[in-house]
Amino acid sequence: MPLFFRKRKPSEEARKRLEYQMCLAKEAGADDILDISKCELSEIPFGAFATCKVLQKKVLIVHTNHLTSLLPKSCSLLSLATIKVLDLHDNQMTALPEDMGQLTVLQVLNVEKNQLTHLPRSIGNLLQLQTLNVKDNKLKELPDTLGELRSLRTLDISGNEVRRLPQILAHVRTLETLSLDALSMVYPPPEVCAAGVASVQQFLCRESGLEYYPPSQYLLPVLEQDGAENSQDSPDGPINRFSREEAEWQNRFSDYEKRKEQKMLEKLEFERRLDLGQREHAELLQQSYSHKDEILQSVKQEQTRLEQGLSERQRCLDAERQQLREQLKQTEQSIASRIQRLLQDNQRQKKSSEILKSLENERIRMEQLMSITQEETENLRQREIASAMQQMLTESCKSRLIQMAYESQRQSLVQQACSSMAEMDKRFQQILSWQQMDQSKAISQILQESVMQKAAFEALQVKKDLAHRQIRNQEMISEQRWALSSLLQQLLKEKRQREEELHDILVELEAKSETKQENYWLIQYQRLLNQKPLSLKLQEEGLQRQLVALLVELSAEHYLPIFAHHRISLDMLSRMSPGDLAKVGVSEAGLQHEILRRARDLADAARVQPELEPPKGEVLDVLEPPAAPQEPPESVRPSAPPEELDMATSECVVCLEREAQMVFLACGHVCCCQQCCQPLRTCPLCRQEISQRLRIYHSS
Repeated sequence: MPLFFRKRKPSEEARKRLEYQMCLAKEAGADDILDISKCELSEIPFGAFATCKVLQKKVLIVHTNHLTSLLPKSCSLLSLATIKVLDLHDNQMTALPEDMGQLTVLQVLNVEKNQLTHLPRSIGNLLQLQTLNVKDNKLKELPDTLGELRSLRTLDISGNEVRRLPQILAHVRTLETLSLDALSMVYPPPEVCAAGVASVQQFLCRESGLEYYPPSQYLLPVLEQDGAENSQDSPDGPINRFSREEAEWQNRFSDYEKRKEQKMLEKLEFERRLDLGQREHAELLQQSYSHKDEILQSVKQEQTRLEQGLSERQRCLDAERQQLREQLKQTEQSIASRIQRLLQDNQRQKKSSEILKSLENERIRMEQLMSITQEETENLRQREIASAMQQMLTESCKSRLIQMAYESQRQSLVQQACSSMAEMDKRFQQILSWQQMDQSKAISQILQESVMQKAAFEALQVKKDLAHRQIRNQEMISEQRWALSSLLQQLLKEKRQREEELHDILVELEAKSETKQENYWLIQYQRLLNQKPLSLKLQEEGLQRQLVALLVELSAEHYLPIFAHHRISLDMLSRMSPGDLAKVGVSEAGLQHEILRRARDLADAARVQPELEPPKGEVLDVLEPPAAPQEPPESVRPSAPPEELDMATSECVVCLEREAQMVFLACGHVCCCQQCCQPLRTCPLCRQEISQRLRIYHSS
């Protein structure tokens, strides 16, 4: 049976509370909550939707009212697009809007103690909903779209007529709390419902053919933090790399300081503009208030003038009415006097009839005395009666004529009084219409000014919101800058630590050089070169000597394996472009142009001379390892040790059985076999941490 609710007018206290809460929500420093609860509302006012849309409120509390629906006419649910918490409990709502799914950021929905008979299917679009409370309603079933709420953690359906849970509820893996009437449930069975939410989810997962996982494995997503990339140290040139990094960090820090100063200047300029705008707005408000006061004063003066005119007109009307009353009183007095005369005439007629009777009696007595005959007495009597009747008729006609004249005069006086009263009423209505027109004009003007002030206030509020948002962004940026500065300090600290470690390594290397191990790295490099694959050696042997000498002269001998792999000859190199060299693997632009220039010169010289003899000192054996790059004259140029100094094949220092096959980086020791090196975390010789392992393959 449908229920009909009569709209009740809110009390004065509820109306004042609503106005106070709306004003409180529109203040500049107000929080994101709009609380209009306990205001005896039959529908949510339009101003609440506008406030939520303009000020981007996140919490809307409308409980303990008389609401029958969420949306009034001419309102859209998109005005509540920023709402995260919606509290509608203890109302009289029978249904939620069908487009409830438009509130995509809603996290808490409380519709407890209402008259809901069903939930809309669009509720499945609330992907961020975490709490749904539909306790003490009239629900008979739950929609299947409830299984799409992948963030739902609390569901309360107790106090309803729900007997079966939808099987698709098993897909809600984040559900932690489920409140229902276990004894009245049919599916799942009451004993399963009484065991708790875990048993209910397990039962639904078994029915759906899914595997059950506890909600702790499906926690809501959190903000991801960017991880810093770990750079590996290369064994060659660490001092230059650290100096470059230090210079780069110094440049970045100086750029950061410049940007910080620029942002501070922009912030000060923005605050100055904001202060100026606020002053201008205050002046505009003062002008509008003064203009409004002038208009109200003029309206008040006009109203007093109209009231004076009305009072004067009222006095005139009262005087005319007094005159009419006096005239009516005089006419009534004259009429009363005439009526009195008529009454006197009637009394005289009665006296005349008595006289006639006495005369008749006297006549009879005289007849009896004089013995008059019967016929004469009869004739005499008839004549006397006829004369008396004629006199009575004349008197009655006179009285009737007098009465008719009185009635006609009275009617004319009444008509004149009515016409004068109607004319006075017309004049009074005209004066009232003029006054109402003036008042409506003044009210319309005041309303237009209030609308303009409202628009200006909304624009200023939006401007203030933008300013607050920019200030918040500036605060966030300052926090990020603080985090970056702390990270920079930490990186600089780590850099100093690494420089100290590098200095210790260099000291250790110098100590090793004092113990006749100054060529340690060259020995390791020589061993790696001696253990090149056979195919790579054969390819390097196939290179032209002029090309090898060219690369050695340009300190680009580390590109020999690449040239050998691609089988590049001097003739091919003279026809290549810098882009072709970049595709092959030569990345330095200056080196590309120098290699191509030297190759073209050698090719031109080869065309002129049948055989170009290489200059002295540039003939380099292909099988010899490339020498180290030439350093400044003041430093001693290191060279690879002769083959006699090459160490013999060492055995594993762990098992002492197999041959050492692995190179540990960054220390460079070759002291373990492949089987024993896997569980190791530090080098057995120097106890440094192992960052990388390289396998050595011996060529035949």
